[in-house]
Amino acid sequence: MLGLKLPTDPRWVNIVEKNIEDILTDHAWCEQKAASTAVSLIVSFPEYTELIQEMIALVKEEISHFKMVHDKILENGWVLGRDRKDEYVLQIVQFFPKGGSRTTQLVHRLLYAALIEARSCERFRLLSEELEDKELAEFYRKLMVSEANHYTMFLGFARQYGDRKEVDQKWNDLLAFEAEVMKDLGKHQSIHG
Repeated sequence: MLGLKLPTDPRWVNIVEKNIEDILTDHAWCEQKAASTAVSLIVSFPEYTELIQEMIALVKEEISHFKMVHDKILENGWVLGRDRKDEYVLQIVQFFPKGGSRTTQLVHRLLYAALIEARSCERFRLLSEELEDKELAEFYRKLMVSEANHYTMFLGFARQYGDRKEVDQKWNDLLAFEAEVMKDLGKHQSIHG
């Protein structure tokens, strides 16, 4: 369903289980960045009314996810650690050339967002199925459903605002690029890395 070309190595879950505090901190910041991305789309493209309405709802949802993850951190007696660079995102957002029309820029940002949400969904599915901590596994199962909805929303908007054939080609090219990036990731205690 997600279209990802390279699945996460299931051994990534072993890294997660040994580093739950780091994973939860990284995950909390991922949710904050997702909320920030939605705000940025509102600020950058205010003329797209339907998109703005969905981004307002997304900001609320992502910040509530941030709170849920933060609450998990507190339940364990930890504090939220500092944000770290997300190597996955830093590499992915280099794919499309800078510039172009406003519509092209919007489509590229929507495709990046769709891909990040798709990978998050795939990772959450893996955590929901493989974590030994069943409470945490159920937590990730619930979040997985949201991420799938976000992925389809962003991809749908890209197809709505751009030329469908061109957008689908860009999406397939981005998926192929992401598979190459993923070959070197999955070895760290982070949601995407």
